[in-house]
Amino acid sequence: MAKTPTARTKVAIIGSGNIGTDLMIKIMRLSSVLEMGVMVGIDPASDGLARAAGMGVATTADGIDGLLAMPEFADVGIVFDATSAGAHRRNSELVLAAGKRMIDLTPAAIGPYTIPPVNGEANLDALNVNMVTCGGQATIPIVAAVNRVAKVHYGEIIASIASKSAGPGTRANIDEFTETTSQAIVDVGGATRGKAIIVLNPAEPPLIMRDTVYCLCEDGDREAIRQSIHDMVAEVQSYVPGYRLKQAVQFESIGGNQPLRIPEMAITGQTSYTGLKVSVFLEVEGAAHYLPAYAGNLDIMTSAALKTAEKIATRMAA
Repeated sequence: MAKTPTARTKVAIIGSGNIGTDLMIKIMRLSSVLEMGVMVGIDPASDGLARAAGMGVATTADGIDGLLAMPEFADVGIVFDATSAGAHRRNSELVLAAGKRMIDLTPAAIGPYTIPPVNGEANLDALNVNMVTCGGQATIPIVAAVNRVAKVHYGEIIASIASKSAGPGTRANIDEFTETTSQAIVDVGGATRGKAIIVLNPAEPPLIMRDTVYCLCEDGDREAIRQSIHDMVAEVQSYVPGYRLKQAVQFESIGGNQPLRIPEMAITGQTSYTGLKVSVFLEVEGAAHYLPAYAGNLDIMTSAALKTAEKIATRMAA
């Protein structure tokens, strides 16, 4: 059994926006394994840097180059990247060259995809692990839950988040979001093919994060599929308490002579299909550590990154 570190592992966060700031607060409030070392930004006036300085955390507004020049960097063991997919490649190269471990909260997908309740133990020795996307963290566990009972041929997810919870980094990563999440539906969720859609909802007052998961799978034991989904929801709830089913799991039999509806037909390339369609509707209420509770997309992403980092830190100390 891995031992718990006797001294907390110091970490740095690159990116002082919504995601980085929420992650910083979680580490400082919740973790007995990690300790904030440095908060890194590029805007000296950012709220994240101001909050970090106010809580006694070392800061730099000179980006990755500023981090590398800080004496505090020598004591850092793990670096989180909460910037953008475009910036991550250089950040990763420099951090790994310095002998540090990296957890990527962008959709850059340089390292292996990691979803804690699905493959959280598989990548603990990887130098760079990728946390996919907020939509992926919320929905891919459900695809995997269905797939472990009945083979999923096609998985489609729709993530709807409040526009106010999407900062500049999230908005810059929309294309990467769809590509990375779609691929992770296959690589981690187990589906043969995957598709991801993100919706930035401008409603006022802001609406809580909502996620829809559609799976076309082999016909199977519906009760076993339902139980597998409920078990997976409970696993996610262990680190994201606001994660829950919005309504009962829905099943629809699809007969051999029944044409598939678009977009299913276009994606699978089939004109008919025999099996089962499973529909799951989720919502994610945030813990309101930084943004209000509607920002469940922040909460599930930073909570997954925190859980993964704690496991890596424990492994490093073993």
